[in-house]
Amino acid sequence: MTPGLQRMLVIFVDETDMWGDGRLYAAIVSTLERHGIAGATVNAGLMGYGRHRRIHRKGLFGVSDDKPVTIMAVDAEEKLREVLPLIIPMVREGLILMQEAEVISTGTGQSV
Repeated sequence: MTPGLQRMLVIFVDETDMWGDGRLYAAIVSTLERHGIAGATVNAGLMGYGRHRRIHRKGLFGVSDDKPVTIMAVDAEEKLREVLPLIIPMVREGLILMQEAEVISTGTGQSV
C-alpha cells in the first residue's frame, strides 16, 4: 500500500459472536487476509451499545459481558468491495462502515 487516499472498512461486532467453531472477529480477519487486503486490526472496546440499546461493558473481575469489538481494514476501495459479499453475511448483528482514509505512512519511511 502506498501513502495517499485509501478506504477503511470498519466492522462493529460483539466479542462473543461466533462463526463456525471460532470467534467471528477472527474469521473476518482470516477472510480479509486470504483475499489480500493490505492490513486489518481488531480492537476490543471497553463499553458500547448498538441498535438494541443494551450497554456492553467489561464486567466484574474483568470478565466480559459481551463487550464490543471493532475490526478495521485499510486498502483500495475496489479490493474492500470485492470481499464485502463474503463479510456481510457473517455479520448477523453489527455495523459495517466504509470510510475514506488518508494513509500518511506505512512504516517503511515512505510518507506524503
